[in-house]
Amino acid sequence: MGDRKSAGAYETVIVETVQSICTVTMNRPQAYNACSNQLTADLAAAMENADRDETVKVIILTGAGKAFNAGQDLAELKQRYDGGETPNLGIDLRERYNPIIRRMCRMDKAIIAAVNGVAAGAGCSLALACDFRIASEQAVFIEAFIHVGVAPDAGSTYFLPRMIGHARAMEMCCTGRKVDAPEALRMGLVNLVVEADRLMDEARALAEDLAARPARALAWTKQLLRQSFSHSLDQQLEAEAAIQEVASRTADHLEAVNAFVEKRPPRFTGR
Repeated sequence: MGDRKSAGAYETVIVETVQSICTVTMNRPQAYNACSNQLTADLAAAMENADRDETVKVIILTGAGKAFNAGQDLAELKQRYDGGETPNLGIDLRERYNPIIRRMCRMDKAIIAAVNGVAAGAGCSLALACDFRIASEQAVFIEAFIHVGVAPDAGSTYFLPRMIGHARAMEMCCTGRKVDAPEALRMGLVNLVVEADRLMDEARALAEDLAARPARALAWTKQLLRQSFSHSLDQQLEAEAAIQEVASRTADHLEAVNAFVEKRPPRFTGR
């Protein structure tokens, strides 16, 4: 059944690994899984542990209760300000949020966001940082930063225009309006919209499909697609050639070629 020890190792996330699929559930349902200091610390540790765990091939990120993640916990933030702390969200971003986003993007393993409800502010950013997004029909995406007098952060200004274009990204960020699941699908913000009671089944089905594929090829694909945003065509062509030079010598590539010729399913080992 996998490693369940993590379920009790954190205060605000639940982690369960079953057959190479690690599910990380943000677990502050009473606060719509808003990002308290404890939640971001727990989430950072959970992602680091899943990244380092060689038995984990795919990660699913979701939320407990009605929400995926409502963004920064404003009640906790107000307590800090009322206690005499000078507002400085830049420190929070550099120390709490940005390390999580960087790890999610740089790790070799695919991350699937199973968006079960509202994903607002930094919670929306967390969903955007994943490699795949499956949304419940009840999911809502809100770039809510404008409502509290700040600019989008935690990677939203990087991911969003690349997914839906500059004009739509400007609209979402400058109005802070709600984007429901069907519109998110039309925009290209999510890969799939499903009925609420099928969300985790669909996420696990995709995770199982990815886990059965050649792990190194998946990692290289993620790397190439991410870096393509900052590469010229010539740089990207060379990056592809360099990776294919290595990929063509892997056991999984040779196995796939042999399996195709022999008309049988390939047996990938990750080597």
